[in-house]
Amino acid sequence: MNWHFLMTHVTVKDGERALLTRNGRLERVLGPGRHRLFDPRNELTTEVFKVVRAEFPVERYLVLKAARPDLAAELFEVVETKADEVAIVNLDGRPMQLMTPWQARVYWKVATSVDVERIDLTGDVRVTARHLAMIDRNRSAVVTEAVVENHEAGLLYVEGRLVERLAPGRHAFWIVGRKIEVKRLDLRPQAVEITAQEMLTRDRIALRVTLTAFRRIVDPERAVASVPDVDAWLYRLVQFAIREAVAGRTLDEVLSAKAALDAELRDYVRERIVDSGVEVNELGVKDVILPGEIRELVNKVVEAERVAKANLIRRQEETAATRSLLNTAKLMEENPLLLRLKELESLERLVEKVGRIDLHAGDGQGFDALLTKLVRLKPAENA
Repeated sequence: MNWHFLMTHVTVKDGERALLTRNGRLERVLGPGRHRLFDPRNELTTEVFKVVRAEFPVERYLVLKAARPDLAAELFEVVETKADEVAIVNLDGRPMQLMTPWQARVYWKVATSVDVERIDLTGDVRVTARHLAMIDRNRSAVVTEAVVENHEAGLLYVEGRLVERLAPGRHAFWIVGRKIEVKRLDLRPQAVEITAQEMLTRDRIALRVTLTAFRRIVDPERAVASVPDVDAWLYRLVQFAIREAVAGRTLDEVLSAKAALDAELRDYVRERIVDSGVEVNELGVKDVILPGEIRELVNKVVEAERVAKANLIRRQEETAATRSLLNTAKLMEENPLLLRLKELESLERLVEKVGRIDLHAGDGQGFDALLTKLVRLKPAENA
């Protein structure tokens, strides 16, 4: 008989273990090395497993535990979680697995140190910074995170109930078996544009008005509890306010009393948001849009007013100029020397524009006689 054909050779490497079964029943576990097994009837079967930071199928473990509980306790570490806990599995001191409620995992412990850190979810919903660093980044089904900026207010809701206001920073919460929501509200002043809407004035003229409001959330808890959407709510409120204000004014009053209209709108809105946690700092009319034919009429009226004002100013200037000429004439009539000086100024300006001027007084009387005859101030007195 050749003994060589009656033997089975099995090689197990470092970091491995082999389960030796005979006719489907576990006999023993083979460690690293080369093993010679007598198997004349070909009844032995070996299955090699990696055991360094490795898992073992839970179903196989249950079968092995039922047959050989002593061997199962020696080779494996079983981790099971309850309904209200999660577990962080550390292999050789490194966090490797995050287990959610009602899970079971089996790990080889012959070459790996297995430690388990259990977290009770019935207590604080927050995830500590140490636990957050141990959990895999792909944890959306277990943990939710929120970052609250310095200009924001974060409101934490657990199962729909407001729990606390979060300080600026990074926050993480366990969401296993519960609903967690973080509402972030911007506390900086925000501009709300109220677009044009058509309305009628008291004198039945249709126009459209656009407005701008600057609002700020001063009480986040009250604002969330009283208003589902701050901007949409403020938008509608300002629309009602401008409709009421325009309906009680004529077109001329709307166009001329913008400051009074803005003040009325602010008072209207502030009176109705006093308990909402929202503050409106500024509110005013940005633009008034008139229909085409009305705009043309208004432009014509404005143009006519400007023309009339220009004519009035021109007439006033002409009257002042005439009055000044009259005063000058009276002075010249009373002072012949002043008249002669004015004549010389006129001749000087005339000479500057003409190349040559010939003056003839007649009868050889000279320049003085010419000036005397140009203007006669008074009739000659009878001797």
